[in-house]
Amino acid sequence: MESGLRPMDAEQLRENGHKMVDFIADYYKSIENFPVLSQVEPGYLRELLPDSAPNQPESLQQVFDDLQAKILPGVTHWQSPNFFAYYPSNSSTAGFLGEMLSAGLNIVGFSWITSPAATELEMIVLDWLAKLLNLPDDFLSAGNGGGVIQGTASEAVLVVLLAARDRVLRTVGKTALEKLVVYGSDQTHSALQKACQIGGIHPENCKLLKADSSTGYALSPDLLSEAVSHDITNGLIPFFLCANVGTTSSTAVDPLLELGKVTKSNGIWFHVDAAYAGSACVCPEYRHYIDGVEEADSFNMNAHKWFLTNFDCSVLWVKDRNALVQALSTNPVFLKNKASDANMVVDYKDWQVPLGRRFRSLKLWMVLRLYGVENLQRYIRNHIKLAKQFEELVAQDPRFEIVAPRKFALVCFRLLPPHRNEDFSNKLNHNLLDTVNSTGKVYISHTALSGKYTLRLAVGAPLTEERHVNAAWKVIQEKASVLLSEFGMNGVS
Repeated sequence: MESGLRPMDAEQLRENGHKMVDFIADYYKSIENFPVLSQVEPGYLRELLPDSAPNQPESLQQVFDDLQAKILPGVTHWQSPNFFAYYPSNSSTAGFLGEMLSAGLNIVGFSWITSPAATELEMIVLDWLAKLLNLPDDFLSAGNGGGVIQGTASEAVLVVLLAARDRVLRTVGKTALEKLVVYGSDQTHSALQKACQIGGIHPENCKLLKADSSTGYALSPDLLSEAVSHDITNGLIPFFLCANVGTTSSTAVDPLLELGKVTKSNGIWFHVDAAYAGSACVCPEYRHYIDGVEEADSFNMNAHKWFLTNFDCSVLWVKDRNALVQALSTNPVFLKNKASDANMVVDYKDWQVPLGRRFRSLKLWMVLRLYGVENLQRYIRNHIKLAKQFEELVAQDPRFEIVAPRKFALVCFRLLPPHRNEDFSNKLNHNLLDTVNSTGKVYISHTALSGKYTLRLAVGAPLTEERHVNAAWKVIQEKASVLLSEFGMNGVS
């Protein structure tokens, strides 16, 4: 390395950092000018970039030019106020500043001694958030439990499944692995199936029980109880349930209290996945959706979805931290230190799959401090209000129907088929989705509910206002009119 090259030069950072902030700020000012869904074809970027890295440094301006001309066209703009496709991936000024600070300090906080502040701030901030959610004291760090920031809800369900698996195998013996059974509804995120694959659970023993419109797509406690009894009778060992508060397809909420009774009486680890809707529960009027969480062994929500904390920040609380440690701990000689050996501290490396971890709690700490609880609650309530307004617009148009009850800020709806031809309905709504998204003006997504191809509009982008929701509805109506006119059914627009 040449003596004149200093990879971290404070003055270069100051100069280029200002330019980068300007670039990103300008991006947000002009974000509505981009098509929300990227319109490029697969492989587009390979045609635009060189085959190899440059031998000599290039200027930041050259990089910015390529970002503008080559990278941004291939970006789907998740922060656009016209992004309604998936549950949000929130960003905010506070979250961005926290991310900058985390990147600037760039510590690897796998154990307490590697940066005591990283561990202790995470414990404190997750206690703050647990209290906002009115979680049981068992989930606070003062006792045997506590919170930990994972990368995603998929990681959260994996680590608690591994903890539950090892806990039961210590009792029944490791040879019983093939008998272990996991439960969830068929509305549960595919992350549960992936966790089972990684955890060595036999594919047939990952049981996704039917949830339909009769229960609002929630898991029936009676159905769970029957499945558990049946499996025990057949020599299997039920050990894990993943319940949902806000499913991906329709924001269904499983009855936690009743499910908890089933798990407690059968010694089953009870995990609650509230990745999306958990954020809403900081508002007292929505807290009832997690009533029964006191029965759970673990609880997860994604602050990076709907809580203004830049990705990634998935918060997991457990009642028994030792279950995680026993399943995930390694203690090689090069990591030994007095504080850890004396069991005086938390080492988060033992609460997660990877060893390394970023200083992620800085983002959440800054979001809570720079916005305050009241503003965060107001932010959530506004999105729910906008979703309710969209739902009312859909309900007023006889060409459409609401497919599932709205609880939070997701509306599930569909265009009714001509002459009520249900066989044609799925194709019709698929075409509507494609034509709406191809405009670049709005981006929505789809799911399947009771066999119906269903459109999803999720309000949650930080910049979304009422005018964006109204504009999205106008695009949907216009494209629906065009499709229906092909069948001689011009409707009211």
